[in-house]
Amino acid sequence: MLDTDTKRRIDSCRDILVGKVPDPKSQVEQITIALIYKFMDDMDAQSEEFGGKRSFFVNGFEKYSWSKLLAPSMGGQDTLNLYSEAIGKMTENTHLPALFRDIFKNAYLPYRDPETLKAFLKEIDGFSYDHSERLGDAFEYLLSVLGSQGDAGQFRTPRHIIDFVVRAVGPQKGDRVLDPACGTAGFLISAYKHILRENSPIEERNNWQLQQGASVAETSIESPMHYSGGLLTPIERQRIHENIRGFDISPDMVRISLVNLYLHGFRSPLIEEYDSLTQEDYWQESYDTILANPPFMTPKGGIKPHKKFSLQSKRAELLFLDYIAEHLSPTGKAGVIVPEGIVFVGQSAYIGMRKRLIQEKSLIAVVELPHGVFKPYASVKTHILIIDKQIAKSTDKVLFINIGADGYTQTDTRQAVDENDLPAALELIENFKRNQLESTRTSSKLNFITVKREHILASTGCHLVGRWYMLERKFRELRERMPSARELGAICNIHRGKHSNMSSPPGDFPLVVPAADRKTSADFSFDFKASCIPLVSSSGHGKADIKRLHYQEGKFALADTMCCLEAKEPEQVEMRYIHEYLSKFKDELLVPMMCGATNVTLDENDLKKILIPLPPIDEQQSIVQGILAKEAADKLQAIGEEISFGITSSKEVVSNIKKQIERLLAIRDASPSLSIS
Repeated sequence: MLDTDTKRRIDSCRDILVGKVPDPKSQVEQITIALIYKFMDDMDAQSEEFGGKRSFFVNGFEKYSWSKLLAPSMGGQDTLNLYSEAIGKMTENTHLPALFRDIFKNAYLPYRDPETLKAFLKEIDGFSYDHSERLGDAFEYLLSVLGSQGDAGQFRTPRHIIDFVVRAVGPQKGDRVLDPACGTAGFLISAYKHILRENSPIEERNNWQLQQGASVAETSIESPMHYSGGLLTPIERQRIHENIRGFDISPDMVRISLVNLYLHGFRSPLIEEYDSLTQEDYWQESYDTILANPPFMTPKGGIKPHKKFSLQSKRAELLFLDYIAEHLSPTGKAGVIVPEGIVFVGQSAYIGMRKRLIQEKSLIAVVELPHGVFKPYASVKTHILIIDKQIAKSTDKVLFINIGADGYTQTDTRQAVDENDLPAALELIENFKRNQLESTRTSSKLNFITVKREHILASTGCHLVGRWYMLERKFRELRERMPSARELGAICNIHRGKHSNMSSPPGDFPLVVPAADRKTSADFSFDFKASCIPLVSSSGHGKADIKRLHYQEGKFALADTMCCLEAKEPEQVEMRYIHEYLSKFKDELLVPMMCGATNVTLDENDLKKILIPLPPIDEQQSIVQGILAKEAADKLQAIGEEISFGITSSKEVVSNIKKQIERLLAIRDASPSLSIS
């Protein structure tokens, strides 16, 4: 396990800083700067111990050495003054490698409390530089605990999701690897570890177990997460270090990435402060593997990219995807996490990007993630796009996978659970790459489908929503079994509500709203039997959900966040039957149609495609009669229990209620039932 002393020391550093430095990212920066400061002094001491000379704290910088800083004779204010001066001047130390000067660029002490600094430096003094993987794990633990804030759409990608993306893409030892918005370098570290594993002796790889969801604190230092890469030659190992590269617009993230890679054995990590969307310096370069979870949010006014993008857009998520497509080598591969808008939005730039991925034969898989993956920072719906130009040449299909569980609850606490679809999804992707998908169908419980490229190109907006294709398959199978099934758009008119849920004047007409209880309105918009359907998710950001539909007759008003269905031929279609059918199967028919990264909505036009089994009108009415009889029986049962409990002497009343319940249940049992198949 990550040794308890190291874990405790990191937690203690955070606890000391939190009163003066409440922002988690700033805490990471302060711990990072102090660690590197301490490690430079450790390396000087090691050099002297083996007969060498100091190389960091020399030529006037001796006074800033760690041992001087923590000397017993130093008072609190003296220590604060010396430390603050040292980190500010470290970039002037010409004896430092460029890496360390970059780390100290713009470094400063954000508080002036001597006691806080003394306590903080005392904890940092407990760390020592020993060239081991242990330091890399300790730093990963620091990053995983602190995470990042949800500013500008930047959310720390959970490590088990990073590892999943990397394994699904499969970077190789000769690949040039890039993350164009690298953050803390999580994807780059994972890619490096993956390459080491793939180039370790077979006995090491055979001992490997997929540790999806395992935190760094739970991962043994001696575990198979730490592979020797023993099959690599020294030259190959050096080239791997030279081929892994990251860009980030934030100097703070660059500093953290540099340290993260350095502590994982990269002596000269290639991380640069660079805006991939507005700067052109490296535009001509190409890469064999690109891994990214780029920022989702676009600043007000949009991004102003340079002119070399083929896509005309100011949206960050679109531009990053275009950047990745532009910078892949002819046989390149990529894994990128995108907000749900990328896969379905109907604007021309989005459609054009999706068509490009299909027409250029690069996209091989789309993996839909649960809405809670980025909690507690955000509830946002995301997908993983897997690109592999080489594999795409050998197939005319795209694999769509729906991940229902990722090994954690979908709540803010994100507690570990047994349910985890990620290992099975990896097996699916690997079998798809080998053109052996059929071997997985019987064993996998995942929702997945393969769709031909020509079918995707012919779909509305060339969408990449896997659950829509799965629903389409379900309708196709239903039509084959039940030729009488009809599309909802053929039997019903669909009307959008016109009244504000919050500000409509009250009155004599019912106002149907998504909530359980109706409101009232001074006027009405509709006068017919209707099934009323919410168009906005009832569960907040990121999660598709519909709690209820409402059935309404006569004159009524309807909230503008809902739509209602009206039978085109009332003599052939019983609207209560349509309502009961959609209510019973809303999670299978309506919820999958909802889309949105944060604001999850349902397009009423999509309802037209829903297939409804439509028996003769008398059978529809019989089904409805059975459903209503069951509802009435349940209500009477509840009333009877209350009377029996509260008035024990009313035996005759209770007996009559029981007879009514039996009569209603007999009606229910004699009526046909609803079935989605």
